[in-house]
Amino acid sequence: MKGGVVAVITILAFFAVVVKPGQAVTCGQVDAALVPCISYLTGQGDSPSAACCSGVKAVKGLAQTTADKRACCNCVKAAANKYANLKDAAAQSLPTKCGVQMDIPISRSVDCDK
Repeated sequence: MKGGVVAVITILAFFAVVVKPGQAVTCGQVDAALVPCISYLTGQGDSPSAACCSGVKAVKGLAQTTADKRACCNCVKAAANKYANLKDAAAQSLPTKCGVQMDIPISRSVDCDK
């Protein structure tokens, strides 16, 4: 059952992050992409799942322009602040563990305007 739920979330995240050129990035897209990462980011796993890493790659794909990067950064920051038990070290290491070079830090305290 749990595997089926993860599969459904992954599929929804994929469809949610498909953006047509010229459309702004939304927090719904970013949140859907990163939902599979919550267990890793809250210390419930030693490494991020394949679905999580796919979401990280999807967020990177969304953040093409400076405005998109800022939007993604603000969405990630807002999402991170929703989880009091978020492990900062896990959040900061997530892109590296997924093999993705991100221009967007995953942090509660980042200044997204810089």
